[in-house]
Amino acid sequence: MTQRIGTAGLLRRVATGATAVLAATTLLAGCSGDTGGTSASPSKSPDPKTDLLAAVPDEKDPTFRFSGTDETGSAVSGLVDPAAKGTELTVTEKDAEAGFTMKLSFRVVEERSFMKVDFDGADELAALLKLPKKWMELDETKIEDPEGVPGYEGADPGNTGVILGVADGVAKQADGSYTGTVDLTGDPAVAEAMEGLDLAALADKAKAVPFTATVGPDGNLATLTLDIPAAGKKKAAKYVVKYYDFGTAPKITAPTGDDVQAAPASAYEMLNG
Repeated sequence: MTQRIGTAGLLRRVATGATAVLAATTLLAGCSGDTGGTSASPSKSPDPKTDLLAAVPDEKDPTFRFSGTDETGSAVSGLVDPAAKGTELTVTEKDAEAGFTMKLSFRVVEERSFMKVDFDGADELAALLKLPKKWMELDETKIEDPEGVPGYEGADPGNTGVILGVADGVAKQADGSYTGTVDLTGDPAVAEAMEGLDLAALADKAKAVPFTATVGPDGNLATLTLDIPAAGKKKAAKYVVKYYDFGTAPKITAPTGDDVQAAPASAYEMLNG
């Protein structure tokens, strides 16, 4: 670490960082992911939008990986296991001032939630905060805002089904990709899925946000990219969702034995900070 501050200050810094990291999970929250397609293989319909929606992951799909970047640049990656009602996600945040990187991971299996925190470049910080390197099982009754801890939200963590449901002018291009626009203002579910976006600042631009989507050879939605236009003082940005490794990603199970322990008080102080 480049500087030393008191224990309370360190805790506040990490708690603030954790809050910022958790904000990135808006990419994975808001709407149940089962509002999109109904099959892992898109139909050969004459309607490109129908084909896209049919490619959206659903509860019948095997375990797969995902990654995403929201309009703020926050990134998240993980796994979804519909059969186990499980998900695992990891968000990484670098604190350049303090000289360390925090990797915050959550694993959810049905009603059980686990957390792991890794500090790259600040092992002494983990020791100071009494945070183990193994999985910590969380007691949600000790968390002030239960919604701050991710849960299983369905098989479409990037809300692609919700977003593509309001797509307009969808066309399949020569390279196999799909293009069109989405209206982020007409459906409350879409506004909830894009919670971090300032729709008021975008004004009329929010009614026709361009997107590009691709479907993999296995018939599953592979990527969805929204090109968020610049508005006011905010620069143009991208909302990106990627789904991959269908059927080859590992299944999600609850950690057992020496790999897990009950979360200590310091973990709740971090989450509630």
